[in-house]
Amino acid sequence: MAGVRGGGMSNNREVAKLAGVSVATVSRALQKPELVSLKTRNKVLSAIKKLDYRPNLMAAKFRSGKTGNLVVLVPTVANLFFARVISGMQEAAHKKGYSILLCNTFGDPEMEEGYAKMVHTCQADGVIQLRAYNPFPAQDTGGSSTALPMVNACEVLDNTTVPTVTLDNRAAARAMTEHLLQLGHRRIAVVMGPKNSPLTRDRLAGYRDALQEAGIAFDESLLCPGDFTLHSGRKAAGELIERKDSPTAIFCENDEMAMGAIQRLKQSGLRVPEDVSVAGFDDIAFAQFSDPPLTTIAQPAEEFGSTAVSLLIDLLEGRIKKAPKVTLPFELVVRSSTGPTSNKETVQ
Repeated sequence: MAGVRGGGMSNNREVAKLAGVSVATVSRALQKPELVSLKTRNKVLSAIKKLDYRPNLMAAKFRSGKTGNLVVLVPTVANLFFARVISGMQEAAHKKGYSILLCNTFGDPEMEEGYAKMVHTCQADGVIQLRAYNPFPAQDTGGSSTALPMVNACEVLDNTTVPTVTLDNRAAARAMTEHLLQLGHRRIAVVMGPKNSPLTRDRLAGYRDALQEAGIAFDESLLCPGDFTLHSGRKAAGELIERKDSPTAIFCENDEMAMGAIQRLKQSGLRVPEDVSVAGFDDIAFAQFSDPPLTTIAQPAEEFGSTAVSLLIDLLEGRIKKAPKVTLPFELVVRSSTGPTSNKETVQ
């Protein structure tokens, strides 16, 4: 059967016929899904998919009002930084009469695209995406900055046409590297995040900026792969200390990897920071309670969440004419995990 698009009653009849339900049930499943049983709702959604039917979202909103639901796509709820971002979202959404539908996607594009379709079936008003991936098909953007009901936050898309909330990760990583250089360190290792992450790319660029400004040659052998987990930080530190010319400082691109690195160093009998300085990024709650307390870059995580929600609601309610890019501030927080270099190297 040919695909049908639009929001007319005839389209609802096509869906109703295929699903074996009434037209009224189709309308309820689209506009007030909580009033329809899961079994029936799945029948309707299956029929919609087979017909390639797209309800007229604006017409549905005019007739029934907003759903009040915002879909949040989070790569992993286990990440402590994301947990703080979500907390900020929840509070901001509640104050404005919206609800958060949290989707733990594991960074799976197919899963993200499936959740994003909730907008087309009128189960949600818009999407907040926390990683650099557009979950909507390209044809849905319409070439307009406000056609796509999405806000991208934290790990943002390059050259995006949707509102974004970000941090100047390059400048932040440069500030941290400069701090380590000022302490006399010259062999500064970096434990990176996931290979394809814009965060990894920008933080590495900031590290290289600081080295270049200080007249220090970039040494690719000081880069270690990681994935933002405790385990990867621990593994990287173990590999680094086995090298003949081991680093005197380790800059981890998030706090969890830094804490894993500290654990591995201490288990090997090394002192932090007397033998090796360790720095992180994020300033999660545990950073100030680690042993020793962690030097890090503080990000306003809750503000990431609240700003993303505010932007999405402004987009949905027509207050955004041009997709803004909001860059939030960072702070270098110096604690006792970093200190002056030891005699292992000569300060230049």
